Order: sequence, then structure tokens, then C-alpha cells
Amino acid sequence: MSERVPGAGNGKITAAHRRRDAVIYVRQSTLAQTQENTESLALQYELRRHAAELGWGEQQITVIDEDLARSAASTSGRLGFTDLVAAVGLGKVGIIVGREVSRLARNNSDWYQVLDLCSITDTLIADADGIYHPGSFNDRLVLGLKGQMAEAELHMLRMRLTEALRHKAARGELRQLLPVGLDYDDDGKVVLSADEAARSAISQVFALFAQLGSARQVMTTLRERGLLLPRRKAGSRRITWAEASYPAVHDLLTNPAYAGAFVFGRTRTEKRLDTSGKVVSRERLLPRQEWEVLITGHHPGYLDWDAWQDIQARLRANFKPPRGDGGGAARQGAALLSGLVRCGKCGRMMQVGYSGHGGDAPRYLCGRGTQLYGTPPCQSIGGAYLHRAVLGQLFQVLEPASLQATAQAMADAEQRHRDQVAAFELALERARFEADRAMRKHDEVEPGNRLVARTLEARLEERLAAAERAETGLAAARARHPVRLTSEELAWLKRAGADIRAVISEITLTIDRPAGTCHALITWQGTATSSVTFPLPKRGCGAITSSEDIVSLVRRLAGQYNDTTIARILSRQHRATATGLPWTRDRVTGLRRSHGIPHCPEPPANVSGSEQDDVMATVPQAAQILGVDKTTIYRWLRDGFLPGEQLTPGAPWQIRITHALRGKIRPDVPDGWLPLDQAAKVLGVARQTVLHKVQRGELTAVHVTSGRRKGLRIQVEHDQPGLFATTP
Repeated sequence: MSERVPGAGNGKITAAHRRRDAVIYVRQSTLAQTQENTESLALQYELRRHAAELGWGEQQITVIDEDLARSAASTSGRLGFTDLVAAVGLGKVGIIVGREVSRLARNNSDWYQVLDLCSITDTLIADADGIYHPGSFNDRLVLGLKGQMAEAELHMLRMRLTEALRHKAARGELRQLLPVGLDYDDDGKVVLSADEAARSAISQVFALFAQLGSARQVMTTLRERGLLLPRRKAGSRRITWAEASYPAVHDLLTNPAYAGAFVFGRTRTEKRLDTSGKVVSRERLLPRQEWEVLITGHHPGYLDWDAWQDIQARLRANFKPPRGDGGGAARQGAALLSGLVRCGKCGRMMQVGYSGHGGDAPRYLCGRGTQLYGTPPCQSIGGAYLHRAVLGQLFQVLEPASLQATAQAMADAEQRHRDQVAAFELALERARFEADRAMRKHDEVEPGNRLVARTLEARLEERLAAAERAETGLAAARARHPVRLTSEELAWLKRAGADIRAVISEITLTIDRPAGTCHALITWQGTATSSVTFPLPKRGCGAITSSEDIVSLVRRLAGQYNDTTIARILSRQHRATATGLPWTRDRVTGLRRSHGIPHCPEPPANVSGSEQDDVMATVPQAAQILGVDKTTIYRWLRDGFLPGEQLTPGAPWQIRITHALRGKIRPDVPDGWLPLDQAAKVLGVARQTVLHKVQRGELTAVHVTSGRRKGLRIQVEHDQPGLFATTP
């Protein structure tokens, strides 16, 4: 504004105005405007010179530019505007100068508040067209019209942008933020993520929900199995991994993008006044029939649209209804007879409780009288005993019928098991990659730079521990193999006859504690009944025993580890006792004693300082004997440089320290021996191939422990066979 403002000499500016400050208000709506519309910004800053031409001294002129990259649609977040209004209210401002009134406000409620305040405190307003006094009727009329035009201009801009956006969304061409597992290709089309591990983990969520029917049970199962879920921040391409949480699982199950659908207008912004009179906005999810745009089959997905709709229906059914209504998710699938068991003494339906590791050991209890009247419980029984008796009767009834559905269910279970194992294999592959990368960074740091080395060493130990957990999770997933039927059994199932969907209507239990028996009357659909009497378990007699594989595993582990370590190993493999409880030291001790398994012999004294040949040591002991840190021991185990044994996945490593191994740890480099990269180049093979040759004894290697040249050194002869060499 280099030209002189009209009206400067019309008597509106008085000496009283010049005794107060002149405020230059500078604002741009967005960060992009501040970077690109530099001329507009320069014009606003030049208003300082114009204020000086109007008679204000240099010390009296203040520039307020705290609101750059802020919209004038409201006062929220505009600290500069708030300070300006406060200064006007205190009578410190003689004139407000701006390029145009829209810089001050594009909202009439805020604009008229400024006008009223300026009118009371005798403050002038100047823009590119002139100088105005809000206390003057004519000037206020002009300022009011300008405020109306500024608000209308904002409305028109917003309307044009919104209509263009909706028009593009109606064709399914609007580029939206995609959830993890989906990406845009070079042509702008939505495709499945190239990260195989992310695709597998997302598919596991949908597969587990189809099996369990509850988002919370999916989360619990993923956590028990140690399977992580992929995450990605909005606008980022980098995928991170974290433990499963309920919001993450719920978002995966409810996002229609995973069903290959393009959706626009799924939410609506609602505004209301809170108790303090402040306007509060919130996003409300609209029902499906009110979505603005829904295009199914828009892009590849992880499931089809019908399957996604079924998931939404099941999630709604899982919602806890008001008291007295039915519905809700089935709580813990381990209770096969939930809602079917009636007490034979009082006639009430028996309740189900859970205990044990993961809360998956059911027990049937008649406790309604205790809840209502405070009377003692009638009777209770463990779910494992009742399930055995009832299922035995069920199989007898179904034996003449067709079990084609059973064969199909077992085939589905086999496929689900393969998918789960594949997900854990990918998780292990990712964990090993992260461990290798951390190992490379750790090896590249200078030995003397301990500030960095300590940080990288801690990160490396964390990655190695994650890889070990992934290995344990994979072993546990493979151990959860479903029962397989022989070809003869499958053939019998297919020719057994028509399907029978007979289900149990009710089971009436009568427990006779003095006699040690339980009588169950099973009522089938159609009023047919069956009765069975079975003995109750006796305390201390091993009525429920651990499986043979656990007993055999404990027998092998007890030769080297104490009961505390054995319990830790069994927990890492997600194993539980026969009653579903987690393994502890006392329970391992009880199992050993009941099966006559001797306890672990005492370890030899001063193993860490032993110089004798052929000593078995743990990782910390081996690190102390060989004079290296634990991360180096783990790297040697992985590379095959160090011989190690694990009785079972999750068990501590046992390393055999021999005289020959001690000789491989050298303080200096032997003449002519090469680092791993150079050895691979000389042999014309990959680094991993060289490590395999070292592991098989085809190449001789030592590890140098001191100096800048420390690390693996390999003896390579000039006539050493390469990758494609053949032996006679």
C-alpha cells in the first residue's frame, strides 16, 4: 500500500489517536500461502510504512503476525487476533491497519464484536480503500457490508471446493488416506500392500474373527500367540509393528476399504454448546444407508463385501444389550455347554466361570441362589469332566449319521492352521531381518565410541530377544496342529449317510459327593433323552494328568534345568497344565515327583572361570569365558561360528566350550586371513554361503577380539572351490 489512503485528511485521525499505538495485522490462511503468495505477504508488511505516513512514530507501530497460516473463519487458535482485541478493549490502539477487512475476520459474529469494541474505545480501522470510524453510521454501514462480503466469499470458496470433491468422489477417483495393508500404485490405483507380512497379519485378523466371532477374543488370541499387527500413521508409508489392541482390531474389522469398497461421507460433523457455552464439534458415524458414496468392488480387498457385512452384523450382535435383553457375544468358547446345564437340585440354570492360564478352563456352578438370597452354592463341577461324558454320548448318537460337515470342518481347521503358521513364519523372517540390521549397525560402530556402542548394543539385544520370541511363537503355532484323520476315517465320514443337526436341548446334573459320582440327564431336541453317570475326580489321585508330550519334555529338560527355568520354557511355548493353569516352579516340581523325574543336578562350581576342555556353558557364562559380550555370542550362534544346543524352542542356549573353540578366539589377525566380505569376493559366492561353509567345517575361521580389525577372519586358499565347484 504505497499510495496515500483516501480520507487521511478528512479529520478522522486526531491527536488522541496518534498518542495511542498503530497496529498492523498480518495474516495468511494456510502455510502454503505464506510460502507461495509472497507478494501478498510483502504488501501486508509494507503497511508499517503507511502507518508512519499517517503520523505514527516508529516506536508506536506494532506488527501482529502470529496468525500466519491461520484461517479467519473463527477465533480458535488465533492468538494474534485475541491479543489485538484485548489491546483495543484496554484503549491502547488508535488505529488498526490491514490490507482488507477479511484479514481480521471472515465471521460476522467476530467482525461485529471488533466493530463494537472499536466504536466504544474510539479506534479507527484502515484498509486499502480508506479510513473508517466504527462509531460513524456511514462508516459502520460500509464496514458491515465488507464483513458480509468476506463471509460470503468464504462460503463460496468452501462450496466450490466441496462440490468438486464430492463430484470426484462420486466417480470413485478421490484419493483418500488408505489404511495399512493397502497402497496406491504408480497409476494411482488401490492395490494390496507389497509387504507380505502385513498382508498375512491382516488376513489372520479376519480368519480369527470368522472362527471366534468376537473382536476382543481376536485381540486376546493374537496377544497369547505373540502375533503383532501392522500400524501406519496417516500420510506415512512406513509400517510399524505393535502388540494387538482392541481399537486396532476393531478398526481392521470395520473399515470397508478392506472389503474392496470405496466409501465417502461415512461421518457427519455435529456441533453443540457445552456447559460453558463453547461450541464443541464431534464426528458421528452414519448408518450405511446414509453414506454419500458407496462403490463395492472398487479395488482388491482382503474379503468380499458380503463377508464384510456379516462381520458388521456379528459385531452389532456382540454389543451388550440393555439389562433383560438377549444377545451378546459368546463368552469364552471353551465352555461347550454354556446355557444348557440345569441344576438337578434347585432347578436353576448353572452358570459358567473361567480360570487358569488365559481364562480358558471352564467350571459349571449353580450360584444363582448365592447371588439372590445369599444361600450356599448347590453344586459345581469342572468343565473338562462334564465335556468328556457328554461328548461321549453325543458321538454315540451321531455315529450312524453322516459327518461330512465334520470332515469339511477339519479340513478348514487344517487350512487355518497352515495360514497361522505362515503368518508366524513371516513374523520370524521380519524379526530376523531387524536383528540382522541392528547387528550390522552394531558392528559398524567404532569400538572406542562407547556412547553410541552402548545404545546400539541395547537395541541389538532388544531385536535378538524379539527374534527369539518370534521363534518360540512359530514353534508354538506349529505345535497347535489340529487332529488329522486317516484316509479310512475320512472315507467313513463321507459315506455315513444324511446330516443330522440334532443338538442338545438341556442337561440336568445331579452330583452325589458322598458317592463320588455325577448323574447327567441329556435331553435332545425332540424330547429324546440319554443318561450317563461318571465318577468325580478324586483329590490327589491324578484324575487329570498332563499329556505325554509335556511329561516327556519335562523329563528331557530336567536333566539340565531347574524347575523355575522349565516353567519359563513351558510358558514361552504357550503350554498350560491339564487344568489350563500356567506353569510355575511348584507345578513343575509336582509333575516331576508324580512321574519320578529326578531334579536337575547341581551345576559345576566356577564354570565361568573354568579352563578345562569340553565345558557346557550358558550364554552369559560363555561370554565371560571367551571375553566377549552376549550380543557377540548370539551373533556367533546365528552365523554358525559357535556350536550351540537348544533342547526345545525357548530353552536357554547351551554352548560347548572346547580347546579348539578357544583357539578360534585370537587377539590378532593371522597372516593372509580375510574378512567375510573379501572372502566372499575371492570365492565368488555370497556372504551367507561363506558362513554356511564355516558352519559345515569346509572353511576355517577365527574371531579377532582386539583392535580396529576385530571380527571374523577366514582362511581362503587360492585353489579353494567356489559355489559351483564339484568334488569327485
